Amino acid sequence: MSEALVATQAPGASTAPGASGARRFWRRLRTQRAALVAAAVVALLVLVALAAPLLTALEGQDPTTYHPSLVDSARGGVPVGSFGGISGDHWLGVEPQTGRDLFARLVYGARVSLGVALAATVVQVLIGVLVGVTAALGSQWVDQLLNRLTDIIVALPLMIMALALLAIVPSDFPRPVLVALVIGLIAWGNIAKITRAQTLTLKGFDYVSAARLSGWSTWRIARRELLPGLAAPVITYAALLVPINITVEAALSFLGVGVKPPTPSWGQMLTAADVWYQAAPQYLLLPAGALFVTVLALTVLGDGVRTALDPRAASRLRVGTGRKREAKA
Repeated sequence: MSEALVATQAPGASTAPGASGARRFWRRLRTQRAALVAAAVVALLVLVALAAPLLTALEGQDPTTYHPSLVDSARGGVPVGSFGGISGDHWLGVEPQTGRDLFARLVYGARVSLGVALAATVVQVLIGVLVGVTAALGSQWVDQLLNRLTDIIVALPLMIMALALLAIVPSDFPRPVLVALVIGLIAWGNIAKITRAQTLTLKGFDYVSAARLSGWSTWRIARRELLPGLAAPVITYAALLVPINITVEAALSFLGVGVKPPTPSWGQMLTAADVWYQAAPQYLLLPAGALFVTVLALTVLGDGVRTALDPRAASRLRVGTGRKREAKA
């Protein structure tokens, strides 16, 4: 609520709607078992990614060391031993041809895949919110100019533009950073449209009008009055963007223009595994399974966040969101 209106409240009136709103959000989110399970899975994945050096140190391996003695060169580089060379020293076996440890590459690949997706999402949100708010609060020609720019960005084919940009950038540029920047700089159009539409709605509210009549600057009104109202739709859309960006990063790495060896990523592992799915199926199944679980968990969590922020909207994923729990929330 605007400070211009807070001054007219009764002495006993509450002035901390943000705190109560946060409590309502957590209470509604706790009623959704599927979202809680997804949040636990996401938290575990993030913990594994952050603790990758510690986990590989416990195993005694690293993601880049070759072990030629653990592959059978006479058979084209198939891992020696059963189940892809699983042993006490190599918990998930070794990579065909190179003998690199699969567990180490999988957990370090989680760092790259999750890090790129989160960084790209942050770039998208920052640019989208800035463009959307500026268009809604600016003059008519500024609004039209930014709208046309946003329409162009939305119409651009993400994969084709990313392939073109990643192919022309020098190879010495840090590839994970480059992939995150390319995804973020190309795919901010939708969040800009959402932000603009929501800002135009908020502009008509009384507390925004009161702030304007009080002589507040446009920047102060945007920072103190509009951005808190934009939090719910922006957070909801950002939660759904993360799994999309993970898939885009994996696709770019699979096509050979994403993260380059020897840096491991799940998409890159899938690229190298396409010829080994019969001789060493775990080399394909492990990164594919990790990618599937991560995208599914983030999608379910994003849907739960959307429903908790807007309890009137029925969840698209009904698992664990019974009517009684929704009514109680």
